Order: sequence, then structure tokens, then C-alpha cells
Amino acid sequence: MTNQENSVIVVMVPFPAQGHLNQLLHLSRIILSYGIPVHYVGTSTHNRQAKVRVHGWDPVAVASFHFHDCQVPPFASPPPNPNAAIKFPSHLQPCFDACYHLRKPVTELLRMLSSQARKVVIIHDSMMGSVVQDVGSIPNTESYAFHTVSAFSLFFYLWESTGKPQVNAEMLGENDVPSLEGCFTEDFLEFIALQHRYLNVTSGSIYNTSTVIEGTYVELLRQHMKEKQHWALGPFNPLKVPEENSCGSRHYCLEWLDKQAMNSVLYVSFGTTTTMSDEQIQELAIGLRRSNQKFIWVLRDADTGDVFNGEVRRPELPKGYQDSVKDKGLVVRDWAPQLEILAHPGIGGFVSHCGWNSCMESITMGVPIGAWPVHSDQPRNAVLITKLLKLGITIKDWARRDEVVTAAVVEDAVKRLMASKEGDEIRKRAAEVSGAVRQSVAEGEVYRKEWDSFITHIIR
Repeated sequence: MTNQENSVIVVMVPFPAQGHLNQLLHLSRIILSYGIPVHYVGTSTHNRQAKVRVHGWDPVAVASFHFHDCQVPPFASPPPNPNAAIKFPSHLQPCFDACYHLRKPVTELLRMLSSQARKVVIIHDSMMGSVVQDVGSIPNTESYAFHTVSAFSLFFYLWESTGKPQVNAEMLGENDVPSLEGCFTEDFLEFIALQHRYLNVTSGSIYNTSTVIEGTYVELLRQHMKEKQHWALGPFNPLKVPEENSCGSRHYCLEWLDKQAMNSVLYVSFGTTTTMSDEQIQELAIGLRRSNQKFIWVLRDADTGDVFNGEVRRPELPKGYQDSVKDKGLVVRDWAPQLEILAHPGIGGFVSHCGWNSCMESITMGVPIGAWPVHSDQPRNAVLITKLLKLGITIKDWARRDEVVTAAVVEDAVKRLMASKEGDEIRKRAAEVSGAVRQSVAEGEVYRKEWDSFITHIIR
């Protein structure tokens, strides 16, 4: 038997939103380290987006992946609406719907690879079920659903949708878990339902989490879906971040951070799918200034469906604001390398929307969170962070999601997180949890066991 006939190939099929592209890119890097070839499949625009935003490891490593740029018909890429009643990025729906057109090119690629290798393993975002629906008809292929949300959020979603069955575990009370009201648009809920219809053909589920962080909920998912295999393979993001990449360049905000004292700077960022109203931006700006704490604030609009084309709204700050905070704060208007920022010893807190990427990066880097959820799984992640893991404080309660967070609330929360005994205790706990996660990776017990189980399973 030749090497080729004996080989296993992994094909990644990500969902075209930054937090999803990023997680599967990190996962690709780890699988490649086992000597298994990785093919990363998407539209040319989103493959390019994934590559230019690599952070936490040397982008040169991306050259080792096989990228497949698939063509889809042109789709609308409207700007986000900062005043929408539901903050879910509905402007991205045309981009999400364009994914349906990936089914044919992905199926053709899988058929070609299937004829060349002993086995083709497809790892697809759970939101891309319809794209890989033909896997069952292709020889020597099997698929695994990758869930980009926390085990906690996914469990409660499945538990509610199956009538809240009795479970044999101690879990957070139902009343502590926010409802899904206001989290999604109707269009996207229909999209999710359609994609999940195809998940019954998968051979198992993969999560970007660790049993050190969410052991109870990983176990509950295993009990809930006994017929499937489950692997908690996280954290996917690197735990050691290089000082600089192969080009020798660093983002200017890291140079600024080098001059700050340890744990003295607050990082403020709401991810790539949040758009705030002008009124909310003004209140946040004033609250940050009044807190008298040092900060880096990434102030940018939500991504559009095609991040390389079109006008980008530049949110207005109060007149003379940047001059008034020049000794205290840095406002970053473009893409920022979040993992490198969180890994920097100068960072002592993170005001976050609680997207799962941000939560995992914050947990692994030992940075406490000021939780300000905006949509999707974020309200539930915020509860996981603040009530269950006790790694942060609540800035915006989901029950008051329609209200503007005032400057006074921002000021108070920032002081609590950065300059209080409570904040110091949360920072200490964040360092302990980060240490436990790092130990599980270094010593290889939990982490290596999960990975060895998964790799052994797919190459068998």
C-alpha cells in the first residue's frame, strides 16, 4: 500500500464569520502538528480574511495549509445598523445564505480527495451542515460537527429544545440562565434550524473548551447525546504568544503596552459583530475617561460580509476626546491582535461582549472580564464567566439589554474591575484558572488524553 492510499486527510469547512473562521484556523494548526494534511475550504474572500487576521502565532505557518477558494454568486454586503432593536448582525445574513452555494464545490473536492486518500475526515462548523450533507454518499469519508460556542451555552440550548429533561448532575439553576429572547433574528433562527437538521449524519462533536473549564457541561452533553462521540479539544488558541512575527513587526498598541505597569491597563473590545449606537459610544467614552484607569479601546464597526470592500462607518467620539485621554488611553480604530494584547502583562481586565473566542482567550491568558453581552450565545457565556467560573463582573445585565449603559455605570464597573479588592480577588482567581488550563496542556493529562483519543479515532 502506498503512503497516499494509507493517508488520512482533514478538510475544514468553516462558517464565514470571524469568530468561526479563527477557531477552525487554530484547530487546523494543531491537527497539522500531528503530520496530518489539512484542507481549509471557503469563499476566496473569507479564506483571505482568515489568513490576514491570524494572531497569536506566526502567519508563515498558514502556508502549510491547503486553501481552497470556492466561488459563490455575488452577495449583498450592507453596512450594520447601529440602531437595530435586536443587535444580532442581521446585515450578514446575505453572506450566510451565500454559503448554500458551497455545497457543490465542497462535494466535488471531497469526491476528488476521497479517490486519493484512505480516509477523508471533514470537520465542519455546526452552521455548515447543509454544505456537507452529501458526505454519506462519498466513499471513505466521515464528518464531525464543530461547535463554536461554550459547552454551557450549547447544553442549555439542547436541553431546552428537548423539553428540559431531568439530568443527573449539579448544574446552574434554570433561573440563572438568560432566555434566548433578543439573541437572534427570526431569519437566523430559521438558518440554524436548517443547518442542525443535517447534524444527525455526523460521527461526533468537537468543542473548543477544556474539561478544566466546563467539565460538568461537557459531561452533560455526552449524556444528552449518547449516540455520538464528544471531544473537548480546547483551548485552540496558542498559550505562548511570540514576541513578534517572522516579519519582525508588532502592532503599535503592544509598543504602548510595553511602557505600562503590570495589570494596569483595561482592554475594551466588543468583537467583530457588534455595532453600537452613537449614544452608547458617547457614554462608554465618558465612563472610561472618568474611571481614571488606563485603557486600550478597539472602537470599530461590525464586520461586513466582505471586509475588503465598501465604506466603513467611523463611530464619533466626544469632541477632543483622544487629546483628553492621551496620557491614559489608546483608541484603536482598526483590526487589533487581541490574543497578543490579552497575553501582555500590562493588561489587567477586559470589557468584553463575551463571544466564545474572547472568553477562551481571556481565560487562558488569566484576564478577568467585565461582561457586556450583545447577542447570540453571549448572554449565556456572560453567566458562565460571572456566576459559574467567577472570572468577572456583570456590566450589562441581559434583562436590561434595551437600555443604554450610562457613563456612571461604566465608571463604577471599570473601577470595580481594575482598582478594588473585589477586582484583585477576581484577577487572582483568573490567574489560578489560567494556570490550571496551562497545566492540563503542559502535563498532557486531560488535554493530551482528549487529543490522543481524537487523533487515534480519525486515523484508525
